[in-house]
Amino acid sequence: MSVFTAAADQSVCAPLPVLGSDVTVPLVTGGEVTYAALDYAASAPALQRVWDDVSAYAPYYGSVHRGAGYLSQLSTDLFENARKTVAEFLGCRADDQVVFTRSTTDSLNLLARAIPADCQVFVFETEHHASLLPWQDARVTYLNAPRTPQQAVTTLERALADRDPYGPALVCVTGASNVTGELWPVRELAAAAHAHGARIVLDAAQLAPHHPVDIRDLDVDWVAFSGHKLYAPFGSGVLAGRADWLRAAEPYLAGGGASRKVTRRQDGGVDVEWHESAARHEAGSPNVIGAYSIASACKALTGAGWETLVAREQHLIDRVRAGLAEVPQVKVLSLFGDDAPRVGVISFVVEGWNSSHFAAALSAEYGIGVRDGLFCAHPLVRTLLGSDPQTQGECGAPETAPGEKSLNAIRVSFGAGTPDEHVDRFVTAVTELVTEGAKWTYRTEDGRCVPAV
Repeated sequence: MSVFTAAADQSVCAPLPVLGSDVTVPLVTGGEVTYAALDYAASAPALQRVWDDVSAYAPYYGSVHRGAGYLSQLSTDLFENARKTVAEFLGCRADDQVVFTRSTTDSLNLLARAIPADCQVFVFETEHHASLLPWQDARVTYLNAPRTPQQAVTTLERALADRDPYGPALVCVTGASNVTGELWPVRELAAAAHAHGARIVLDAAQLAPHHPVDIRDLDVDWVAFSGHKLYAPFGSGVLAGRADWLRAAEPYLAGGGASRKVTRRQDGGVDVEWHESAARHEAGSPNVIGAYSIASACKALTGAGWETLVAREQHLIDRVRAGLAEVPQVKVLSLFGDDAPRVGVISFVVEGWNSSHFAAALSAEYGIGVRDGLFCAHPLVRTLLGSDPQTQGECGAPETAPGEKSLNAIRVSFGAGTPDEHVDRFVTAVTELVTEGAKWTYRTEDGRCVPAV
């Protein structure tokens, strides 16, 4: 049965049921209001279906891969079937591996440990720190922020063509920006990488919850994403893709599960034969519930229908952008321009406001949760704000630093579980705060702007 209800506009459907949709929070001005969770880009709420599936499995929890008992065998089957579900969700090739990790950050650090010793890595400065920083032990070329999708492709082509020596290379690129929400030309970047003998890994943390991700269609070598952004917040992630570098690398973690055979040598040492499957990089007791929750989310999103989900999200994006456009003091941040396709992630600054102060007022006076700061993408946000790369951002309330130019931004993000009322309340709140000011006073506490008691 479809989870969607009929609507006058067939492109608009009901949000998917998520946990926390009925949670109320107090307002500093008095009373309570249903919480508007508009920070999906950080962590999306769990889908109700995911929670129900995990709750149904929890009594049958058992140790995987090691136990002879019924519950252990059941848990092992569930864990390995979750791997198959994720492979189908990503359109994996027959010989691809799906490795369960803790997060996108963990996935990309795993891959960074697996690349050949002489590999050169190319990454745009616009990346989230999860994909910008793991390559510290490699030869890294950081590429400047492009201002059009075509410029991104051209910049990469030139960098790859100029590399010396001409050895193995890896390109790391986001699918959708966690700051602007803009979609990157992944297919074109993959073609450019392969044309120059390089491989490519896609950071799909912000793309996978909003659009279908198909490894074969995009022609990428690896995909990394996190469960907690895919409506399955249980501390799990995925690295999926080509097996050769993963098989050749030393295990990401050494221990039980990764080892196939361990023997003592006559000289007293130990010889280890490691698995060549995904288990090679999954040492220790795996997060079975996390893997199962990701698989459940994959099934839920696929079953809901991507065409319908994308259409509903575009409906929300249009509402937010139209509302913000009516407030002249609001500047929406963008690399590729207003017409660039994007997911439900929008960052902006407000003239005359410190971003932390604005976000605090949205929370305290309207019950709206957004994010403020540099969003773990410091070089990109600084580029978009036109600030000195070495200048430190501040989060203090305006009364503690009169006339201060905030080097932070505000981010609103939403997805499949967001009702229209939440984005409408957000637009109304932005308009009222800009035109009427905050109804409360605020102070700085531990670097955060909070209501003054």
